[in-house]
Formats: sequence, C-alpha cells, structure tokens
Amino acid sequence: MLQRGSHRSRALPKRPQGQETRGKTARNRLRRVDNFVALYDPALLQRSTHDYTQSYFVDLGYGAEPFTTLESAARLRRLNPTLPVLGVEIDGERVATALPYADSITHFRLGGFNLPLQPGETVRLVRAFNVLRQYDEAAVADAYAMLAQQVMPGGLLIEGTSDPFGRLWVAHVMRRLPTAPSWLHEATVFSTNFRTGFDPSEFQAILPKDLIHRMVPGEPIYDFFQAWKRATLESIGTKTWGVRQWFATSAQGLATRGYRVDLRHRWLKRGYLLWLGPTALCGARDA
Repeated sequence: MLQRGSHRSRALPKRPQGQETRGKTARNRLRRVDNFVALYDPALLQRSTHDYTQSYFVDLGYGAEPFTTLESAARLRRLNPTLPVLGVEIDGERVATALPYADSITHFRLGGFNLPLQPGETVRLVRAFNVLRQYDEAAVADAYAMLAQQVMPGGLLIEGTSDPFGRLWVAHVMRRLPTAPSWLHEATVFSTNFRTGFDPSEFQAILPKDLIHRMVPGEPIYDFFQAWKRATLESIGTKTWGVRQWFATSAQGLATRGYRVDLRHRWLKRGYLLWLGPTALCGARDA
C-alpha cells in the first residue's frame, strides 16, 4: 500500500523546459513499462555503490496525481529496496499535491527536460511516457539532447506512448554513451498484453512522436509495419495454439525478412517485440 510521508523534497529554482501535459492517467497504466525495464537491465536498477547512492530512476511528467511514480517505486524496489526515485512535473500545483507522499528516497520536484537535480545527484534511468506526443516533431531531438546531458554514462532513457490503460505501448530504448552526452539507440519496443488480441496495426496510433508522422511509403517504420502485417497473415495458422504463439511466429517472420528483432522467448512470451533497427531520431546512433 502506498504510504504518505512527511519528508518534502526541495525544488531547484530552475525554469522548467517543456510544456504541461494533460496529466490524466489510469492507475497501473505503466505497469508493463516497469516490468520491461526491470527485465531489460536489472543490474542498472540494482546498483547501490557510492556512485549510485543518489542516482535516480526519474518519472518525467507523472501527471496530475503522483501514483505512476509511487507505483513504479514499489515495483522497482523489489530489485533494489533503496532505489532513489524522482518524480518530475512542470506544473507547480501537481508537485505540491505529490509532496505529502515523499520520503527519504522518493522525491517530487518542479522541472522539465532540464531535470531538477541537486549537487551530487545523477540519473540512471529516465522514463518519459505520454509526454512528447504533444510536441512538434522538431522539438523531440532537442528534448533528447537535454536529457542526455543529465543521465550518467551507461544510463537509459525509455520514451514512448501507451494507450489509455497501458495495454499497448511503443517506446524507444536509448543508452547514454560512455564517452559523450549523446544516445545510442538500442531498441524500439512494441508491447501488448494481448487483451485486444493481436494486430500490428493497433501500434500505429501510439508510435513515438518521431515516428508517428513517418507512416508513409519509403520510410523505415512504414516498411517495418508492412513486413509485420505480411508476417502476421502468413503465420495466422499458429493462432490455433494461442495469440502469444501467433505473436512470436510473426516476429520470426520479420527476422526472415531481414529485420533485426529479438527472438528470445523471455520477450515474446510476455508480449514484447524488440526491433533493433533504425530510428528516425536525429543525433541517435543505432546499436
């Protein structure tokens, strides 16, 4: 159960960079995102050496209520009970609403893409979900670049969009390079809990901002979906053994077409398709 605390985190007097979001979200909307992160790089979350003592998991743009941050803190602390968690919001009233829930390792601060870090603090992982969709596509690269300046080498950014209940989401996973404040694109992840069945077309409406306007012939994301749809039709016979098997077989069909997808059972059985291919983001390099 989420507990109220009396500790209040101090916001830095830094003008937040970004725009206010609608702030509406359902409880447990980001549960599958947390589960993915915990499986993708558990070592990053588990580290508790001196360098990581004040190295945050950041929930950027948590919304009108703080429960996405608090839910994530509870889940990810199964891996690391002392994991520092920072919820960041650009709306001062939202921060004030969240502060009663803060404690010694859970903080809420006013900020934007210029994260409100205090001296000696750093960031191991940023989750930015349902934030950049409201921006112009041209603004995405600037937001990424600003975040890269604040994440420690080897840290992660997972940025994307989900449907209202978190049943479907698509996100980029980016690794901060060890030698420079820029990103290495590791994967674009398509996630489903299979509650609505399986249809690759459903992911098109929740693509990250840098991809959603590129669903036109000649663009890599368009070609990817065309290939996935064909692979899905060709493998429809496997639906007899369940939608999860159909999903996994369609991923194998993508691989035979030359797409770099992760075919490990650990991902596909859980409804995660990891495309290790190109990204349209400016300034990011492919893994």
